[in-house]
Amino acid sequence: MYVGRFVVVAPDRAAYRVSSRSFPHRRIVDRDGTLTVAPTAEAPATDNPYISYNCLRTTDDDAAAVVGNGTQVDPIVEKLEAGYPARDALAATLLALDYEKDDYDTPRVAGVVAEESYVGIVRRNALLVEAVEAPTLVATYESDRPEATDLAATEPEAMAREVYEPLNRILGMNYGEIPLVTATQQLRSLQRIEYIPLKGGK
Repeated sequence: MYVGRFVVVAPDRAAYRVSSRSFPHRRIVDRDGTLTVAPTAEAPATDNPYISYNCLRTTDDDAAAVVGNGTQVDPIVEKLEAGYPARDALAATLLALDYEKDDYDTPRVAGVVAEESYVGIVRRNALLVEAVEAPTLVATYESDRPEATDLAATEPEAMAREVYEPLNRILGMNYGEIPLVTATQQLRSLQRIEYIPLKGGK
């Protein structure tokens, strides 16, 4: 079972996990408050357009945060800043950019944490955008439609552990050494969590 990249969105907080079978050598860097997925120093050179992207960005007024697995994050933020409702900004952008045209037809996933929070996915056979009233997960593979998940934690490190540990148990793998970012409603306190060691992984 390969879940791939995923977002977890709650009404007041969110998390994004980056991973890749084809391009594992990536990290998350902070660029003036915008969190960017970028190749590590040992990553081989590539012209693949899906390798580097902003995975978490806030609007200029910090009223909303957007998480996602690709270049859709920036236009979603721009639409929010232009006055689009969160649902429309998410749906319009996912529809316009469509799924990634790679070997796997990788879906695009994204979430908006704002006064009204939403999560969405566009894949080869569907576009789904749903309001978030409780913690919701959507992933590029396997869990590729929004589904309820547990997320009681509110602090970044605790959120990361809570998101990872069920995957570790289910898959028998240590996902605690894969970059993950979290955002909370206190948007100026955005943090990234990298390489959290979790007990019980393999």
